[in-house]
Amino acid sequence: MSKPRNLLLAAFSFAALSAGAASAEVVGKVGVDWIGNDIIVEAVSDPEVKGVTCHVTYFDRSLIDRFKNGNWFEDPSNNSLACRQTGPIEIGNIDLSKDGSEVFRQGMSLIWKTLVVNRIYDKTNDTLIYLAHSRELTDGSAKMSISTIPLYGQNVTWKNGKP
Repeated sequence: MSKPRNLLLAAFSFAALSAGAASAEVVGKVGVDWIGNDIIVEAVSDPEVKGVTCHVTYFDRSLIDRFKNGNWFEDPSNNSLACRQTGPIEIGNIDLSKDGSEVFRQGMSLIWKTLVVNRIYDKTNDTLIYLAHSRELTDGSAKMSISTIPLYGQNVTWKNGKP
């Protein structure tokens, strides 16, 4: 297979996999320097847990920065996450395994790097855990952020009954 065809196939695969994840709404954009680099703040609603909103931040490199430093197709892996109850909590069909499930995914480079938010349910402590991290095709990143939603004492509706 030719290299352009491989790249095209990878791009279509990424688009297909991204279709099931939640979408984000940009709610803030803060300029950090004179060359146009920004910190973007997006609100992400969990599609399987109503009443929870996560705010994800990431660094968006400007064209000037890309030209000056090279590495045209990639933003840094730095990100941050905060999730809070923003309404009555209704939990749908969530993955209860230790791996949890992906809630949100957004490309941070042309093909290779992705910002991901995973949801994990901690049954022992009755808590939803949201983990933001960067996934890279070749090298993983140790940069991550975590936020939790304690369910203890909350009036929570479980679609399939509480586990």
